[in-house]
Amino acid sequence: MKLKLFIATLTFGVITFFVSSSCQKKTDCKLIITTYNSLGNVVSGATVKLYANVKTSSGATVEADLKADGVSDGVGTTTFTFKLPAILDVRATADTMAGIGIVKLEEGKTVEKTILLK
Repeated sequence: MKLKLFIATLTFGVITFFVSSSCQKKTDCKLIITTYNSLGNVVSGATVKLYANVKTSSGATVEADLKADGVSDGVGTTTFTFKLPAILDVRATADTMAGIGIVKLEEGKTVEKTILLK
């Protein structure tokens, strides 16, 4: 009887281990940028640029290799997905209007940011 209980417990433990270890945590960082104008209307067709500024050893600032571009859709949103967390600068432009911001991407989360174009 004790042997059957031991085997059942061991089997349950092994199955639980394999099932729980096969589940992978979603780590993508999703970013949704919404562009709008001073009247509160969304701006479609805005060019949205994400980039990381890095200081060099001489004290100058340069753009890092981490960058992405997109164009806002009909409801003013541009969506990006990154594999790793980061802090990025945002610059959005449309016609003669422009707006800037900063976003912090977090592992497994969706970050939403609005950018006012003036």
